[in-house]
Amino acid sequence: MNLIILFESDFCTPDRSTVRLTGRRREHALSVCRIVTGDTLRVGLLNGAIGTGTVTAVDPLYLELSVDLSLPPPEPLPLTLILALPRTKVLKRCLETATALGIKKIVILESWRVEKSYWTSPVLSPEVIREHLLLGLEQSGDTALPIVEIRRRFKPFAEDELPALIRGARALVGHPAAGIDCPFRSELPVVLAIGPEGGFIPYEIDLLTGIGFLPVTLCKRILRVEQAIPAFAGRLF
Repeated sequence: MNLIILFESDFCTPDRSTVRLTGRRREHALSVCRIVTGDTLRVGLLNGAIGTGTVTAVDPLYLELSVDLSLPPPEPLPLTLILALPRTKVLKRCLETATALGIKKIVILESWRVEKSYWTSPVLSPEVIREHLLLGLEQSGDTALPIVEIRRRFKPFAEDELPALIRGARALVGHPAAGIDCPFRSELPVVLAIGPEGGFIPYEIDLLTGIGFLPVTLCKRILRVEQAIPAFAGRLF
């Protein structure tokens, strides 16, 4: 945890200068950071400013901090991620990784090779998704929570929503069989589609290509989804 996320409910004084941390955040500060009264921690208000918190009291139930929040969060990565729903454990890692990279919009998408049972996973609940987004923010020192949308029908999403989403952006789809290498250092925002294990089927690639997506590859090796996300982001930006 490189930054402790604060919530509006943490503030305990009218001038919003003091917060009280409980639960996991308190335990982390005490057991991992080993803070004592007078120490400072890096903190940030969810969807707000970043700053420091000085420990003013260590209570058996809470940790009290005097906070100074004056810095903006890091600049977002100009990348929208369209992600075919992976396995539960992989999805958790993908959400945290994408958030840590600064991706602010993620669309979780149905595709032909996505196992139907994956859609019953509790990881897709808003509460669990939010939990993993917060972990990504804590890791990267960010406070701006990404937007995550779920689309169960590939064709209607591709035909009805994608044309507007890619307007003014470079649209790319990761495809191991593509004969074109992924470009370096894009000057435009990017909408990147990454398929499931085994990739998008030819029909899906053709549909995306018809809308304006360019199939690209990173290398001759086949990467896992959670490896492809940072590899594409590092190459594009």
